[in-house]
Amino acid sequence: MADSTTPEPYMKPATRLRKLLSQPNVCIQAPGVYDGLCARLAIEQGFQVMYQGGSMTTAARLGKADLAFASLNDFAQNAQMIANIDPRIPLIADADVGFGSPPNIARMVQMYDSCGVAGFHIEDQVTNKRCGHLKGKEVVDMQTWESRIRACVIGRDSIYGGSDILIIARTDSLAVEGYQAALDRLLAARECGADMGFLEAIETEEQIMNAVKVLSPMPLMVNLVSNGKTPWFSPEKLGEWGVKLAIYPGAAGKSVLHTIRRAYKYLMETGKDDAEAQGLDPKGFFDVMGLQRDMEIDRLAGGESFPNGA
Repeated sequence: MADSTTPEPYMKPATRLRKLLSQPNVCIQAPGVYDGLCARLAIEQGFQVMYQGGSMTTAARLGKADLAFASLNDFAQNAQMIANIDPRIPLIADADVGFGSPPNIARMVQMYDSCGVAGFHIEDQVTNKRCGHLKGKEVVDMQTWESRIRACVIGRDSIYGGSDILIIARTDSLAVEGYQAALDRLLAARECGADMGFLEAIETEEQIMNAVKVLSPMPLMVNLVSNGKTPWFSPEKLGEWGVKLAIYPGAAGKSVLHTIRRAYKYLMETGKDDAEAQGLDPKGFFDVMGLQRDMEIDRLAGGESFPNGA
């Protein structure tokens, strides 16, 4: 038996993600993370998977609404940073519509894999896309949709040394063409090689349970956007219904928006830092960011950066 000093055997993030998703009757929760601070706190709370959504990535990096402003580089650079804070926690990343033609989509898959991303979802909206919980969405034809999924598979198969990065097919067609058309698109994606289905803005328990049955053995993922189109369901219920993954894109972003707005208002009105009342000094903040581990590395390497601590 390995002792406490034995290093944990390496497992690719995608392999770890697939192992987690293979658990029977368990729905994995993946909170939305969009920067290093969110990721550190998600890890601190013990989440097993993290999710980098397009809306919060666009907001955090560009200060823009989720209207296809973010580029592949915006997503990939952010994902690389988050995925490598602790590679034992798999990161699923939004890939919007794939960032171009099939060769561009294949390149996206390879870039995401090299960044340490464990899985990604690609959707069937038109290039000028928008958040899945906004009105006015448009989707591409079935042929274009299938070509996107095939390009993902080709991109993955072309990765030197092999890759098992998870391909999640997201359809936004429920709001455009109806429930059955959405299922047909996910079935087509399954036939083209997708690993998981994602029916965006799904609306009822019955729709979820039926989708799980129809798509099997391809698992289903649901998107629980607060105050969005999909009602809130507990992870326990979702697990009972056969849903394998639930993402919460705005879990941090919306809370942070309210918190910072309140803090800045307090600062404007009183000239005082609202954070002072929370009792967290600079060192306490940096401890969350990994300060103690970095100090230990310095000590083990024979450095003298922290002779008296920090």
